[in-house]
Amino acid sequence: MEFLFQHSGLAIGLLGAGLAACLAGAGSGIGTGVAGQAGAGLVTEDPSKFGKVMILQVIPGTQGLYGLVVFFVAIMNMGLLNGTAADLSFVDGCRYFAACMPIGIGGLVTAKYQGKVAAASVNLLAKNPDHWSKGMILCITVEFYAILSLLASMMMLLFI
Repeated sequence: MEFLFQHSGLAIGLLGAGLAACLAGAGSGIGTGVAGQAGAGLVTEDPSKFGKVMILQVIPGTQGLYGLVVFFVAIMNMGLLNGTAADLSFVDGCRYFAACMPIGIGGLVTAKYQGKVAAASVNLLAKNPDHWSKGMILCITVEFYAILSLLASMMMLLFI
């Protein structure tokens, strides 16, 4: 058991970094998929709205990027890129794991709901094209909470 405690820090830290990227990326995949389904229906009826639909679909994809940024900062801070990761303690591994969870969980949840807002915004674009920017603002309101999750993870990573 002592061996496991002494040598599991890197594994736990990498699990957290991987979850930050995977959970946020999965949320973005779901969110962009929901928005894309709604957008495909509109583009079928009016292909000239493709550019605006694409913008609405891309917005839920940012959480996946945030998760990837946290992943790279975490593995860099853990020493994986400069060869010093082998001496990561169990406690430090748990710290990295905890630091990665805000964007992992926050990115998953916000991207899913942002995709639903984007899909509703596609409907707004279909019914009243002059007000499609209002739908973008609604999407960006959800984005604010994803940014807070990113900020929480980055602040925690910077102070480990």
